[in-house]
Amino acid sequence: MINNQEDTRHHVVIIGSGFGGLFAAKALRRAPVRVTLIDRTNHHLFQPLLYQVATGILSEGQIAPATRDIFRNYASMRVVLGEVESIDPHSRKVHVREFGQPHAIAYDSLIVAAGAVTSYFGHDEFRHEASGMKSLDDAIRLRGQIFGAFERAEAEEDDERRAAFMTFVVIGGGPTGVEMAGQLKELSRRALRSNYRRIDPHSTRVVLVEGGERLLAGMGERLSRITARDMADMGVEVHLHAMVTGMDPSGVEITMQDGSTLRVDAATRIWAAGTRGSPLGAQLAEATGATLDRAGRLQVEPDCTVPGHPDIFVVGDLMALDDLPGVAEVAIQSGSHCGHTIHRRLKGNDVRRPFKYHDLGTLAAISRFRAVADVGPFKVGGLLGWLLWLVVHITFLTGFKNRFGALARWAVSFVGHGRYERALTGRWATGEDPSPDSA
Repeated sequence: MINNQEDTRHHVVIIGSGFGGLFAAKALRRAPVRVTLIDRTNHHLFQPLLYQVATGILSEGQIAPATRDIFRNYASMRVVLGEVESIDPHSRKVHVREFGQPHAIAYDSLIVAAGAVTSYFGHDEFRHEASGMKSLDDAIRLRGQIFGAFERAEAEEDDERRAAFMTFVVIGGGPTGVEMAGQLKELSRRALRSNYRRIDPHSTRVVLVEGGERLLAGMGERLSRITARDMADMGVEVHLHAMVTGMDPSGVEITMQDGSTLRVDAATRIWAAGTRGSPLGAQLAEATGATLDRAGRLQVEPDCTVPGHPDIFVVGDLMALDDLPGVAEVAIQSGSHCGHTIHRRLKGNDVRRPFKYHDLGTLAAISRFRAVADVGPFKVGGLLGWLLWLVVHITFLTGFKNRFGALARWAVSFVGHGRYERALTGRWATGEDPSPDSA
């Protein structure tokens, strides 16, 4: 058992080092507690900028600082790199596998911030044909596919196969899908200009598929209209009221609202269409008798606790409360709320304060100097939207070094033409990728 038997302070266990876990831990810094943070990765991930790692703008370290470094001055915190297998609410223990070894970690309070995973809406077979956008591994793998596709196109003799390498299909018209599609066009039109001799990257085809009636539907009709206009100006091929109904290693089948179908041959398929709660949520629901919503999120009390278990909190993307969206700001605020709740309890204040979410808005960058922002009373696009996007993302990046580094990279990519992160490694570098089906 991993436990410090000599330390009798209230023990808070946090599962997950995303925004929810990070801000819960920060809220507990001055509380009379010891904290154990468990995650299967050794970093905190700034997910909203994953697409910039995938398209070569930022390095992985700039959006994924080491968890131990973030908490280096938190003397009462321990970080455990392991996979949570189950939670036993009756014995108050979390069962973890750490480097293959099973352990049980006892807790007094538990904060579950396990996040979400990619949802394929019942088509799990698509998992093997399309790249998700939820983890650092996803982004790094996708970066290899994107830049590798241009290299394969340069070497390809057959026109149809070359066109397939230079075609990218993005599924999902939310912020992630829009930002990815926009950056793929930006990459091909500017950053790769004059880099090749046999292909013209400017002719790259980017197809964006959205099942609803408009892009960025949650940001209102006006900003959706601005986004659609900007996408069209950039040359992104947008299909609304369309569903991906088939996918194989060489492309996708898109079914339109009228029942007609369109086949798009594309070596790179990117899934940005939806998420569901981490599988740990289902295990916790079974153990506590709680219920899950349709997206696999756990229904919680107004104070973010699991019904019947006031010592267990669920926050962020795994929490189902008041139809709150699965965005970073919800995770940040709910994580802080739970940390402060535990601190108040230890002071003798047992009043159960409901979590109140303050919506700070939504932003999406379309291309350099163009973004849309829905922030309070402001619904703006263009350069002003991009400046708001810039300020917000710099604010939420963790650490001065990451902020400074991101600003420097953005200056090179947006003012200039460069992309620092274009190195191909592994199978690409060794020539072990002979088939377009493995792209």
